[in-house]
Amino acid sequence: MFNKILIANRGEIACRVAATARRMGVRTVAVYSDADAQAKHVAACDEAVHIGGSAPRESYLQWERIIAAARATGAQAIHPGYGFLSENEAFANACSANGLVFIGPSAASIQAMGLKAESKRLMEQAGVPLVPGYHGEDQDPAMLRHEADRIGYPVLIKASAGGGGKGMRAVDKAEDFADALASCQREARNSFGSDAVLIEKYVQRPRHIEIQVFGDTHGNCVYLFERDCSVQRRHQKVLEEAPAPGMTPEGTVEFIVEQPGGYDHPEQMRFYFMEMNTRLQVEHPVTEAITGLDLVEWQLRVASGEALPLKQDELKLHGHAIEARICAENPDKQFLPATGQLAVYRKPAHASFVRSAVRFDDGVREGDAISPFYDSMVAKLIVHGATRTEALARLDAALAQTHIVGLSTNVQFLRHVARSPAFASARLDTALIPREAEVLFNQDKVGRSLAVAAAVAQTLVHEKAGEGADPFSRTDGWRPFGLTTRRFDFEYQGEALTAQLTYLHDGGLRLMVGEVSDTLSFTVLPAESGTRVDLQFNGQRQTVQSWQFGEAVHLFCDLGATVITELDALAHAGETAAEGGRLTAPMPGKVVSFAVKAGDAVKKGQPLAVMEAMKMEHTIAAPADGTVAELLFAPGDQVAEGAELLKLATA
Repeated sequence: MFNKILIANRGEIACRVAATARRMGVRTVAVYSDADAQAKHVAACDEAVHIGGSAPRESYLQWERIIAAARATGAQAIHPGYGFLSENEAFANACSANGLVFIGPSAASIQAMGLKAESKRLMEQAGVPLVPGYHGEDQDPAMLRHEADRIGYPVLIKASAGGGGKGMRAVDKAEDFADALASCQREARNSFGSDAVLIEKYVQRPRHIEIQVFGDTHGNCVYLFERDCSVQRRHQKVLEEAPAPGMTPEGTVEFIVEQPGGYDHPEQMRFYFMEMNTRLQVEHPVTEAITGLDLVEWQLRVASGEALPLKQDELKLHGHAIEARICAENPDKQFLPATGQLAVYRKPAHASFVRSAVRFDDGVREGDAISPFYDSMVAKLIVHGATRTEALARLDAALAQTHIVGLSTNVQFLRHVARSPAFASARLDTALIPREAEVLFNQDKVGRSLAVAAAVAQTLVHEKAGEGADPFSRTDGWRPFGLTTRRFDFEYQGEALTAQLTYLHDGGLRLMVGEVSDTLSFTVLPAESGTRVDLQFNGQRQTVQSWQFGEAVHLFCDLGATVITELDALAHAGETAAEGGRLTAPMPGKVVSFAVKAGDAVKKGQPLAVMEAMKMEHTIAAPADGTVAELLFAPGDQVAEGAELLKLATA
């Protein structure tokens, strides 16, 4: 076994590898960029080496610096994690040339399977069924358009060297092909260093099924059952589970599964080879959960020359596991990536990087910032149960106990998906999210009455905490005659609200929110931070945890989570509506291109500019009809969140 390894990655996966290495007595070396100087993965390793600037191309993709760091620290091997250099043949060869073991498949395997087009050609030669498409080397845009027309729309453009949903575009009609191809190639070039693409028929009602395979250098090979990764947004996985519901024993590696007979006829499923990822994948913990194995340990043992620890007939499947990817994004705004500080970051009772009923793997801590330079994933929540039903219940409970304040996340969206009838009944395909949009997006499970009651309760708790021995400092609203009534002004879900709180003579409280009037009662519960109360109002009883930052009160309860703004009337006096015609950057990032110039007339919804952030492209569209007055940046410029990109004169 190795004495020391270098981990050529960051965040959660670097912490994941370090945890297993430490358990096995293997020392670890971290590498880090400018943005990651204080990152959790740096602290998780025994040593750390700075390798460059914040952008991946200036640091984590600079494999010469990584190899130099490994040699300088005496590391014997390099674990690439996933993403970045994990499927880079040149990097694997360079490791070998420098006397370092690449912890992963051979360079030849990476070469054969790493490029989607090449792997499909190999599979075609082997008689494995493929989705109809074009996997050739001719990358002339006219040729690619011709092939798309031949295949028939809708088609899928995919980066040949891609993965993780990046460099992928669905095209519904011929006139949209050129723009989609250009966007796909830019994203592929930035993420993988290659803009080669392939074109495939867009399979209807598909499921995304993976088989985890493992081989050693002694000729042994096993498969570790399958995973279902069908629930996706922007072609990126959101929820993964193992084993895949309704699967028959046939199938191998990574397949797209067509369901021509619908969800109730699995016998009619058609399997098409999609790709083989020659690396550990983000969703590997669900396989670990159902097998009881540590796949990183297996990687280290195989890379050091040992044989596979188990044979195929010794592998057993236990229960059901589901993984949820917690991301910094706003699902209700087309999954717009979010950046900011994790001002509050509270997790359910869990174990990290080991098999557990509730496993929570991450590479961040409370107070850390989510930057625009890397992927938007904050953490992975993995649950395991004896049955899928038990795992689902455990997932919802754990998500309800995940409290994040400081930036938008998809935690509540994940709860909506997990609770949706389609997911609960395993009616799965890659279009589940858009198809079930009505029950997944813009869901307010808390409601204004409970939100107002919780915000008022928090104010009263804070006031009570400020009382002193002086009876005149009491905040119970007592007066010798009549009743004391207070007014509270809020904004909730874009709506202005006024609430009235009346202090009763018996010490009770009555709260009126709109037409709802009821007794408000609450008991303060112990909390590490923020305010936690057992709240009763309008026929509801909920344990509510809250934190207040400025005027925003962030509320979490079993029903869901929400934010309500407690308005200070004096602070908002004199405010006017925001000026029209402003188009601002929704997040920090780089301006990729403008689709218009000064003087152009535009229609509402027309694309105006493209920005890149968190390794994804985002289109900025016109909010109304108008004329472009001025472009304020140039392609390639870095812009801050809220920066005005262009001026639009509207009618």
